[in-house]
Amino acid sequence: VTVKQNDIVDKIVAGRIKNINTAKKSRFVLQVFYHTALTYLDYLKRINVRLAAIQSELHKSMKNEELIKLLNLEKSLVFFTTALRANELMVERLQRSVFRHVYPEDEDILEDVIIENRQAIEMANIYTNILSGTMDAYASVISNNLNIVMKFLTSVTIILTLPMIVASLYGMNVALPFQNSENAFLYVLFISGVLSLIGVFILQMKRWF
Repeated sequence: VTVKQNDIVDKIVAGRIKNINTAKKSRFVLQVFYHTALTYLDYLKRINVRLAAIQSELHKSMKNEELIKLLNLEKSLVFFTTALRANELMVERLQRSVFRHVYPEDEDILEDVIIENRQAIEMANIYTNILSGTMDAYASVISNNLNIVMKFLTSVTIILTLPMIVASLYGMNVALPFQNSENAFLYVLFISGVLSLIGVFILQMKRWF
């Protein structure tokens, strides 16, 4: 009994689940368990699709949005695993008590319920492990992207500092080469450009760009 809307109950009421037999209580309960396990499997597949979509964005992301999505998926998987294990315990208890003497058709349904529920538990565990590895990879990607950005900004700062050094030297009130030349400004620009190109070449050799 639940006060919230339930997909299984809605499907039964709407007649979208075939071969539902409400006259036989044991079979009806088993069919509810069976379709519940199938519903869990369906939602687990959807979670896997969402996880794959988030993984495709990891290599270019430095934001927290994907991390929040992964945390929400992890939370969902924890709830799924807990609920599936509770269903497994419930089926085992019913198997030892109510379902000890059932029709042969019901035995097949009971076996299907056990198989589907265990499969759902295994899928939830697998996706949880994948999600854990994905979150570790996400943290590594963010750290690597930040390192690349910081390295690039540092390189740009170094390149821009070289012309500033030349300009500051020619701003001093001391005797300097080319200070009386009409083309002194062009010489300063040329020297600054050469030093910048040398700096770019050295940084490229060190793979900072």
